[in-house]
Amino acid sequence: MAAAGDSSVIRRSTLRQQIADALRDEVLAGRLPSGHPFTVKEIAEQYGVSATPVREALLDLCAQGLLDVEQHRGFKVHAFTADDFRAMVEARTLIIEGIFRSGADRALRNTPAEVLISIRRRADEAERAARGGDLDVLIGYDLRFWRELSSIVNNVYISDFLDRIRVQTWMFAVPLLRREGDLKGHLWQGHSALADALLQHDLPAAQRLIAEYNEHSLTLVGTRG
Repeated sequence: MAAAGDSSVIRRSTLRQQIADALRDEVLAGRLPSGHPFTVKEIAEQYGVSATPVREALLDLCAQGLLDVEQHRGFKVHAFTADDFRAMVEARTLIIEGIFRSGADRALRNTPAEVLISIRRRADEAERAARGGDLDVLIGYDLRFWRELSSIVNNVYISDFLDRIRVQTWMFAVPLLRREGDLKGHLWQGHSALADALLQHDLPAAQRLIAEYNEHSLTLVGTRG
């Protein structure tokens, strides 16, 4: 255990998280495509840091299912398949339905007003980005929306698992969506309606919207079974 006040450990931990976040953003943006290989040295030189926090960050991303370790060669971006995507959509649905069944109505009633306002703001920003076909902005607000929404049940395991699944689904979908060119009018635009349904405690309506969202996701990237 680090001694109290050991700022070097804190700095390394913070740097590790910053590198992991930066690389995850690169993957989600498609700038690090599936199968792309790299080494600890390459990333350390790119960010101008030592190898230790880079190695730790890369191992964190491996644990999240975003990278693979290549024996004696380094790392590469994980390649998800269409079957993976269908399974992930099913998994995220089960998690969300679990949130709905585990006292979401009571949790919403006990959620501070400022949190509900923030959830609605994230939903509006995500929907605005979707309407404009701005994929990069949409991904950021979509992930924030679901993180804040899932946090109302006060279960970090549920929130973390849902966030991981949503990152993975975006990671698969982004390269396919980039090929479409102009995405205006093609991306799902139901965030605000979903937020309204939840804030009005209309869970059946929220479940219908989730079903529509899943159908849209599978159709959009051409992975319907």
